[in-house]
Amino acid sequence: MSLSCFDLGERMLAVDEAQRHLEGLVAAPLASESCPLGELPGRVLADAIRSPIDVPQNTNAAMDGIALAWPAAAETLALVGTVLAGSHAERGLAAGEAMAITTGAPLPPGADTVIMQEQLAFPGGDRVRVTRPDTVRRGQHVRQAGEDVSRGSLALAAGTRLGPAQLGLLASLGVAEARVHRRPRVAIFSSGDEVTAPGTPLPMAGIYDANRYSLRGLLDALSCEIIDLGILPDDSETMAAALSGAAFRADMVITSGGVSVGRADWIKAALGEVGELGFWRIAMRPGRPLACGWLGPERTPFFGLPGNPVAVMVTFLQFVQPVLRRLMGQPGWQPRRLTALAATPLASRVGRVDYLRGSYHSDSQGRLWVTPTGRQGSGILTSMVLADCLIEVGAEREGVAEGEPVTLQLLNDFS
Repeated sequence: MSLSCFDLGERMLAVDEAQRHLEGLVAAPLASESCPLGELPGRVLADAIRSPIDVPQNTNAAMDGIALAWPAAAETLALVGTVLAGSHAERGLAAGEAMAITTGAPLPPGADTVIMQEQLAFPGGDRVRVTRPDTVRRGQHVRQAGEDVSRGSLALAAGTRLGPAQLGLLASLGVAEARVHRRPRVAIFSSGDEVTAPGTPLPMAGIYDANRYSLRGLLDALSCEIIDLGILPDDSETMAAALSGAAFRADMVITSGGVSVGRADWIKAALGEVGELGFWRIAMRPGRPLACGWLGPERTPFFGLPGNPVAVMVTFLQFVQPVLRRLMGQPGWQPRRLTALAATPLASRVGRVDYLRGSYHSDSQGRLWVTPTGRQGSGILTSMVLADCLIEVGAEREGVAEGEPVTLQLLNDFS
């Protein structure tokens, strides 16, 4: 499937329709490579990992105390040795015997239970007594060999993104390297004669370039390699050359600004020279103008995001991130969604999806509530700073009354 087959023209697309069309933008994930454990954070597994060992390797103590067979053969037991973490008992236990043990140490042969130090008394000599035998349960405070991961079982599936927990699991299996998909190389630039780099004087009619740095943060969170092309002026020839060069170097090209119907919006015109436009109008707020297509003979995916900073972030999360996830090897990825109750009435309009910035909390009854974080204009970044979610109001709804359910998309969810 190609974007040209969509025959979308100038038609306004529904959000879900645009997302479906984007499934044809990337044919396959990026190639895989083998990387050492220390270079794996944020990468996506290309191959499944099966455990080469049992974890834990041995049945072991979960507490400091004594190991014994329960029920005990006598009220007072003989202490016949000590087994420490990192060592094995040199002998097994007979009836009426116990062995001192530390957390993580393998149970000696013949033991099935650990009693913690606080439940023991030491009447003298190498003797020990359980002070509350009525509270002891056979098998307590024991971790069975392979109870976390058994030898040969699936530890992590292909397509798993490697966060702290996954990296710890790989290390616990003794895995020193793994095959992962190559990190996407993403070229970004901002456009517009009014856009000014932070750290330089701001002209009377200028604005500082917030978009490129928001995009950098979003791409960093997805472990992408970033090719930062800076700020391009409003000039069709310059933009066409920049787009063509970026398509050769990158796996995806993202611009911000210059995609609406204004006289100084050059991105669509430049795209027509060096690529192919699939669609550019989506029934949503913020972010209606969003150009999507291919660049150059490489057919590099291209996104021309809106110029307003909140619209850049919202459209990235709804459209760009799913395509990047497919490049990374996560074709079925979807953002996490929750249902909450609106703490205040929410304005919306039938025929478009509204994404409002919000903050959610639970009440004493465990119900989830969400409140907008201030003014919702597409240039109001402060409301995005205060938000921990996007409130997704469907195109079929004409506003939301207080107490009605709404869908939330969690921000900063890059697992």
